[in-house]
Amino acid sequence: MSSVKGLPLRHLPFIVFLLPLFLVVSPVAHSADPIVTIRESSVAEVLSPYRLPVSFYTFEPDDYWAEPVDSWWMSFSNWVIRQERLHGSTVQEIGAWADQTLSGSKEALPNNESYLRLGFAAESEYSDPAQFKPEMRFRLDIPTTKKKLRLVIESESDELIPLSERERDRQLTEPERTETDTTGALRFLTDVGDAINLSMDIGGRLRLPPEAFWRLQAGKGWQAANLWGINVRQRIYYYHTSGWGARSWLGVDRPVWNGWHFYSSAELEWVHRDTRFEAAQIFSLSKRLNSRSVISPRIGVLGKSQPTWRTSSYFADVTWRYRVYEDWLFAELIPALEFPREESFRDQASVIFRIEMYFTGTIERD
Repeated sequence: MSSVKGLPLRHLPFIVFLLPLFLVVSPVAHSADPIVTIRESSVAEVLSPYRLPVSFYTFEPDDYWAEPVDSWWMSFSNWVIRQERLHGSTVQEIGAWADQTLSGSKEALPNNESYLRLGFAAESEYSDPAQFKPEMRFRLDIPTTKKKLRLVIESESDELIPLSERERDRQLTEPERTETDTTGALRFLTDVGDAINLSMDIGGRLRLPPEAFWRLQAGKGWQAANLWGINVRQRIYYYHTSGWGARSWLGVDRPVWNGWHFYSSAELEWVHRDTRFEAAQIFSLSKRLNSRSVISPRIGVLGKSQPTWRTSSYFADVTWRYRVYEDWLFAELIPALEFPREESFRDQASVIFRIEMYFTGTIERD
């Protein structure tokens, strides 16, 4: 046998030698280069929960697609969500309408500070069971035709609330707070120099008979060395029936370690109707635990100048605030201890649980 299918065997070595060279120079060989295809990710893949870091979530990865369990809490939370969707836009529209109407502008101003807070709070003490009490606060902050003049309507008079109560406000439920009347005022805003913000309010308590009041506020803040922030505020006010008063506040803060932030504030207030000074010194820390919750422990000392300078009470509390839904529904848990002089400094313990809905009239929420 001298050939394979007619091919002389003596030519076979030449064919084997030339075959690789033929494949290299052949156009067909060039067309066989590998083709790399890049596939673009879909929107669903880009926004997938698996793309976010685990620290973003407050639940385990296995619970991403878990079905909700029917409960009274789910029914209540769904009802609350429906209320925000029904009424939240109304609050925003009222704020935008008031901006456009009173400022004479076709555009709603982005610095509107109107809000409506609705909530329920329950307080449990040593001998008293927890009972939910409704709470409501509001502010209507409207610019007028003048850029430096605003109309401000608030649900309470801050100056008529005792200093000790203002410092412990989140520890109290609505029945424990001092009853004040809604106020309305024209606020004139200006700047002194490059950093001092000055405002003056002239208005009245909206009641029968009405009561006129006047107040002047000034504030300044700056950054000092070693990451310290310093803020100073001064307020002087006069109420027709309660007389005049003055309040000085100094606050310092700085980041400390591992995400914690330190705050210290000192306040001194002159109460003319009682002819005495009231003072408060507060130290607190704050840390964001995750995207939904913040914890803030505090300790404080309260004092008065009558009959002599002395401590009126000590207190300590821890506020755990949790964002339940989006940026308007929050829950708070506040265990607290107070040592008042009236009780011979015996401890008075309490735990506050609060659900709060925050309807804001701002154009873009924080």
